[in-house]
Amino acid sequence: MAKPHKLNRDTADLAPGETAAAPHSNRRPRTAATKQAQNKQPPALPGAVVSRRAADHLRAGNVWVYASEIESVELGEGDEPALLHVADNRGLLLGTALYSPASQIALRMVSRKAIGEAEWLELLASRLRAAVVRRSALLEAGNDACRLCFSEADELPGLVIDKYADLVVLQLLTKGLDNQAVREACVRVLRQTLNGEMGIAVKAGGLATIVERPDPRIRELEGLAAPAVAPLWAANTKKPKTETQFLLNGLRFFYDANAGQKTGAFLDQRMNYAAASEWAEKLGATNRALDVCCYQGGFALHLARVCKSVTGIDASHASLEVAERNLEANRDQIGDKQVDWIEADAFEILRDWSQAGEQFDTIVLDPPAFAKSKRAVEGALRGYKELNLRALKMLRPGGLLVTCSCSHHVGWADLEGAVAAAAADAGARVRLLERRGASPDHPVVLNLPETEYLKCLVLEKD
Repeated sequence: MAKPHKLNRDTADLAPGETAAAPHSNRRPRTAATKQAQNKQPPALPGAVVSRRAADHLRAGNVWVYASEIESVELGEGDEPALLHVADNRGLLLGTALYSPASQIALRMVSRKAIGEAEWLELLASRLRAAVVRRSALLEAGNDACRLCFSEADELPGLVIDKYADLVVLQLLTKGLDNQAVREACVRVLRQTLNGEMGIAVKAGGLATIVERPDPRIRELEGLAAPAVAPLWAANTKKPKTETQFLLNGLRFFYDANAGQKTGAFLDQRMNYAAASEWAEKLGATNRALDVCCYQGGFALHLARVCKSVTGIDASHASLEVAERNLEANRDQIGDKQVDWIEADAFEILRDWSQAGEQFDTIVLDPPAFAKSKRAVEGALRGYKELNLRALKMLRPGGLLVTCSCSHHVGWADLEGAVAAAAADAGARVRLLERRGASPDHPVVLNLPETEYLKCLVLEKD
């Protein structure tokens, strides 16, 4: 593997009460419903009052309140609470939220009612159980890995749980979840569902280990303590299993719970992996393929099923080592196809290769989240345009371009505009074959735009 430069994917992206004084507000109730709600005394919890703008967003279905949108907060005595009742500036109850004092996203709504800790834990268990049940149909013989819980999309803000064969990885991404009671509730539900006690997902195999894996960047932003090193639960307590092999679309991938980015792999691209190889075959773009920012070889190995030769580029040497292991594990399906891995910076190598006249039949661009804030969108679009420009210059007429963005701040129009500008500069004409998103285990909730982060354009060059 050659070794110049660096570009790490961090996919993603992406990446979803009442004040104590509110029940005693001196304001006159405006409706009978409001009067009835105020007559019901909520559990005694600290509370926050949010701005009118934030209240309108919450009533429209959003679940985030930024620190700048909180007008006042009463935390009570002792440790900072995990839950706060939330009210508008008239004292009207909006619900209950998880509280993150160190984060810009200070409140994440978990209920439209005033609830306490016991009710919240029951709600968490119920929602997590429902999330696993919804995904049980996705777990089958050729696919034994998926996202079991996707934060706001499953009404559990800050909770991400991924299943890799018999290993389950849990991430707590908000301060309000960082407690033993939440961990115990998650473990209990996962054991009940995945170990077959409720008859769910038995066909995908049992459960060996549940581990908690922190996200270093989120832990810093949220002010979270480092989790315990030991697994949350293990079938073999003396020697807990932390490595396994999982299946995506019938291909084998190695997994180490203590290595890799995010929870260890990118399950959101599963159906796009398959679509890339299907389109390459349909278009006859199967001679030479390129996978840019290939990580552990997801697109590359799927393309190797139909293409004569495939090259994967990534900045991470460790990721490419795993990609090579994955390649050898799938030789029975790929045969003696030529698959090469190159450690390099995507921008530099694509510039050099495009200037040198390299040509490919299929190119996949799956870069990291260039825009982690709205302020970064302009620079991100320049990056997307540059990568697509170089790719289009190297793509043969009739070739396939699969180009992705995992930045939720970059919308469809933004991405398509960047690719169109790249095509104009390359003197190319491209035809849109498909717009694709994340796999269904990463569901999109229409009134929570943050859940639609992954965008994938499938294009043919004339």
